[in-house]
Amino acid sequence: MDINARPNRRLRCAIYTRKSTEDGLDMEFNTLDAQREACEAYIASQRSEGWVATRDRYDDGGFSGGNLERPGLKQLLTDIEGGLVDVVVVYKIDRLSRSLMDFSKLVEIFDRNGVTFVSVTQSFNTTTSMGRLTLNILLSFAQFEREVIGERIRDKVAASRKRGIWMGGYVPLGYDVQDRKLVVNDAEAASVRRIFERFVELGSATVLARELRREGFRNKQGTLIDKGYLYRLLKNRVYRGDAVHKGTAYRGEHDAIIDDNLWDRAYAILQESPRKRANNSRSRTPALLKGLIFSDTGAAMTPTSTKKGAKLYRYYVSMDVIRNRETGQETAPMRLAAGMVEDAVATEVRRILQTPEVVSQVIASLKKEQVAVSEADMGLATTHGGWRVQHGPGTGRGQWAG
Repeated sequence: MDINARPNRRLRCAIYTRKSTEDGLDMEFNTLDAQREACEAYIASQRSEGWVATRDRYDDGGFSGGNLERPGLKQLLTDIEGGLVDVVVVYKIDRLSRSLMDFSKLVEIFDRNGVTFVSVTQSFNTTTSMGRLTLNILLSFAQFEREVIGERIRDKVAASRKRGIWMGGYVPLGYDVQDRKLVVNDAEAASVRRIFERFVELGSATVLARELRREGFRNKQGTLIDKGYLYRLLKNRVYRGDAVHKGTAYRGEHDAIIDDNLWDRAYAILQESPRKRANNSRSRTPALLKGLIFSDTGAAMTPTSTKKGAKLYRYYVSMDVIRNRETGQETAPMRLAAGMVEDAVATEVRRILQTPEVVSQVIASLKKEQVAVSEADMGLATTHGGWRVQHGPGTGRGQWAG
């Protein structure tokens, strides 16, 4: 389409603006406004040719020109496909795209819908072969510039990390940012040390995560922590004073929170198989009724424990509590002392096993298997789900033999 061949036709001009970063966009008059003002002035100069700016704004603040994933650009393409645009006007061609391949796709869309592309600071016409050649040359330089800038940024980040400089991003628990540097937050740092020390004591991130959730421990964003967050915290080399870049650790300029001895002990535990650590944790805190006890809501009561000083306290806790589920039964017991409930079950099992009917059945069963049984001695051992009750003259006592 030759826009100069039909001066009497009204040509709807869509102005597209873009800025790669969000810096300065909150100003009353920013770079997007400056681009639009220049484009509007150019359109006004072509009023005799029938050019008129559309009211719709197609702005992308804080979006890279290296791809087409931009809301303003997508809306522009939608309106082009809908036949609402005749001319696309930009301040410079790299505002529309810095990728030669992407720009080729845009030009194809423009041609298919009879749309002309104009840059107010780079005079050329995309409807001619010379204009297309000029466009491709300019785009090649724009893409080259983008790649060079990317390489410079990556090199700067790598060099800064090697010097131990923090380069922004997620601020770990235990630190604050002051003058673009990590500074120890004493209160949070104490919590981080306690987590490492407790992990070394328990040897289980699962048990520790449950313990911390019961205490209402929250991360820097204010949400309850889970096991995944705990693993990331325990593996974060920032806490020992390192700056990491692509898997390589360098001495950071910030202060360490965890000393080398505590870090090495925690790291040694993390190197063990998770299954092995789980087995060790279970062996230290036996749960005789695991999988056998449920709350009034039907939720499993899972074993858990906490340690105060040298004393270990064991509990059975409803999964409703652990997963923060609403049950609507506030009076239902959600946590039981393990010793109390296990003693109650053991007492009932002993009572059942000591009844004459059960004793007679056990003796009959042993005799059927040709096992010698001395009723005078009453040395009877009966196994029932792991419980062994031993009877002797005048004893009537049972014991757990698991």
